Parts: sequence; C-alpha cells; structure tokens
Amino acid sequence: MINDKTLVAGIDCGTQGIRCLICDLEGNILADGQESILLSNKNGDRFEQDPREWWEKTQICLHKTLKHLTDIGYSPYHIQCLSLDSTSGTIIPIGKENEALALAIMYNDSRAKDEAVFINQKAVEFTQKIGYQFDPSFALCKVMWLKNHSPELYDQTQVFLHACDYLQMKFTGGLYLSDISNSLKMGFDLLEMKWPDFIQNELDIDSQKLPIVIKTGQESGTIAPRVADQFHLSRTLKIIAGATDATAAFFASGANIIGDVSSTLGTTLVIRSISDKLIKDPKGRIYCHLHPSGYWLPGGASNTGGVCLQKFFPNEDLVNWDVKVEKINLPTSLIIYPLTRKGERLPFASSQAEFFQNRKEQNRLELYAACLEGVGYVEKYSYQLLEELGLSPIQRVFTSGSGAKSIIWRKIRANILSKPIYLPETTESAMGACIIAASALYGDLSHACEKMVRIQNVIEPENELSKRYQERYHEFLAECSQRGYI
Repeated sequence: MINDKTLVAGIDCGTQGIRCLICDLEGNILADGQESILLSNKNGDRFEQDPREWWEKTQICLHKTLKHLTDIGYSPYHIQCLSLDSTSGTIIPIGKENEALALAIMYNDSRAKDEAVFINQKAVEFTQKIGYQFDPSFALCKVMWLKNHSPELYDQTQVFLHACDYLQMKFTGGLYLSDISNSLKMGFDLLEMKWPDFIQNELDIDSQKLPIVIKTGQESGTIAPRVADQFHLSRTLKIIAGATDATAAFFASGANIIGDVSSTLGTTLVIRSISDKLIKDPKGRIYCHLHPSGYWLPGGASNTGGVCLQKFFPNEDLVNWDVKVEKINLPTSLIIYPLTRKGERLPFASSQAEFFQNRKEQNRLELYAACLEGVGYVEKYSYQLLEELGLSPIQRVFTSGSGAKSIIWRKIRANILSKPIYLPETTESAMGACIIAASALYGDLSHACEKMVRIQNVIEPENELSKRYQERYHEFLAECSQRGYI
C-alpha cells in the first residue's frame, strides 16, 4: 500500500565505493550515505576486488543511512522496496556456503582476450541474432577464463553471480537470481529470455552454474528476517531486481522518449539511448539492453572518461581546475585521445588503441582542458555511430555520473555535441536503483521515472563556440584515422 510515508531504498556498488539513498515516491532524497572500497588488486590487464568488503561496506553504509533517516523522524519500517545496481560484467564464483570462492573479476579486467575470440567463433549465430560481439570485459568470457585456468575453482562453483546479484543474495539470504541488465554480458538471450544453447553445447559451461534471470523491476524476493532485524527494517520489505550501474543511471537521467540519449560520465563514459527496434553492431561496439516495457536501450562503454583526470591530476582539486578552464579561450588546439591503458571499446573496438596527443601541451591547464574536450569528442563520435547503425536522430542528451557535476565540462560537451545537455537533480546510479525499487509500487518503470526525476539545469550549445568545436572534432577524427582506429 502506498501512502505519504512510503519510502524506497537504492544501493549502488561502484568501483570506488558503496552509495545508499532513501527517498519518497516523489523523488525527494531523505537520507544518504557512502563508504569507500579500499582494497583493489590491479596487475596489468587484471583488476580484482574482494566481494566480502562490498558486503561489509554495504552494511556500514546502510546503517549510516538509516540513522540519518531516523534522525529526521522517519522509521526504517516505512521502506517498502529496495533495489541494487553494480558495475557491469563483474563476476564472482559462489560456493556451497553462499560465499565467494575467489576475488571478484571486475568489469574492466581484460585478461579473457583469447576466450572472447573463441566465444565469438562459437557463437556466430547468436551474435548475429542479438547484434553484438563478446568483449574480454564481458562476464561470459571471464567465466570461461576461470574454467580454462582454474578448473578446480570452476568445479567448486555453485553459481556465477554479478556484483549486484551477490549483494542481493546477501539481502535475501541465499537467492541465486540475476536481472536482464546484468545478465546481458553473461550471454543471456534477451529475445527469447533464456540462456542460449551454445553456452553449454559449444563452450561446455554448465548452464546450471548460471543464475535464474528476471526482468529489472520484478520482485526478487523478500528480505531475509535476520537481515531485516539487523537493520530494524520491515520483514515484508521487497527486494526488487536491479540493473547495471549505467542502466540505473539511465533511468535516473530523465531520458524517456525516442530521440533521447543518456551519458553517464564517471570513471568511464557509458552511453545509452532509447529505440523501438533492436540496433545491431557486427563489430561489437554497441549492444542493446532491454527496457522492462519492451523498448531497446542501445549503448556501450568507452575506456575513456573521468579516469583520465584521476591519472593525470591525481588527488588534485578538480573544481579549481574547472574554474581555471572557464577563463581561457576554448576550444584548445590540443587534440587528445584520453585513454589511460591500452585498448578501446567505443566508439571503435581496438585492443591496440593507446593515448595520443597531436603535440606537446603548453602547460598543465591546457592538458586539463584537452582531457575534457577529448572525452567530449569520444562521446560525439559514439552518438554518430549509433545514428549510423539505425538509431533515430538524437535530440536531447541527459547526463549523470560524477563528471556531469562539472559545469564547464557540460558546457564543453554541449558545444561539441551541438545538443542541449540536461542535468537531473540527482545524477547518482543509486537514484536509478531507487526508481527501480519504486517501479514495483508504481507498476511501471517509465511511470516511476516520470514521477521521480527532476531536471536541475539545461546547457544549450552556443552557435559560434559550437562551430569552432566542429572543426576540432574533425581534426580529432583525422588523428584517429591516421592511427588506423577508424
């Protein structure tokens, strides 16, 4: 039953931390909390985290958020639904005791290059049908890598879960469920809503080791009594099937009609759009998530994004750098492709692509501004690719993620894209998880988005500045072409 005290909760498990939001059905955030993830193993093309830390930090974060809630006069018992989102393509092998048997292989771990090639050879019929290729970052490639390189671990695994599924299992006390968003990169067939036969028949991966999949927004189960009592939550609280972080951010962005596109600018750049038809990309740069209402959500992820600022300006005051950029003449003449490691997924697929710049920067301020511009060029080319593949012309760009908070970055992007950029009041993936949770009460995800998303700011392109940026964009494309990337 919905009343004026009905609340929902959303939890985001990101690369750098856990974020929790509690809001009402109008989209008003009542309480929030966050906890940093401290331990990551990085070694070459390998990137791992300990899922036990995710659960530990999730519990701490939820406790803090619920205290905040009670401090303003609400009861945790008012929370009727909870949903989660997480990084896309991250996998964890789970054993008999519902515990992780090894560290999680993260979304940006690219060790499974050979497995990706093999899977694409064996899954030609499937990839042609669904319209994308398997990338080393995809969950299925990582499962196969574990099967090839750690057969004993593979044999001991009861189920392979995504990060979102793992936390959902903890909240429900042991359910092995996933959602259509997280399961896309595990190879789930979104057209026939089943695990395709090639996984078992051609790859010899036991389909019993893959989770049951339901639609985003469907009820996964009820919170485990022990967990409910631990947090003083209602034992009737429903856990609602979530999504990947970028898909959750898409729902929080405000994009809701054909012609809208959403861009999540966090550690990486992730784009998502709305289409009434399946968009197919034989080169695997674009893949389509499925909206619970039946629309397709074509998009993809670049290896560029805010990570370039983390690398070149570590532990520095980026707000101060933004203020300095606002005072210089734009655009710069420094053309940068802001990769921080080898390999790119979008707007082109190349395992050999690397950072480049057309000349030496004059100073660090020019380098900073050129990084912002470089990500904008990548974003524009990604949208151009979507339209070339059959997407309806893009009219509006909605943005979210930590990078979207930068006013000057939004201005640069609006002028590179020659499109207005809309910023919602809350750009967090955790807000998208709240909206997904609320959709179970509203009865429809689109209805929940319409009711809960508020636009804070719109930046329109400036005619003369946008013209200058179009010239720079073509120089960017020429630099990419010269290196054989396009």
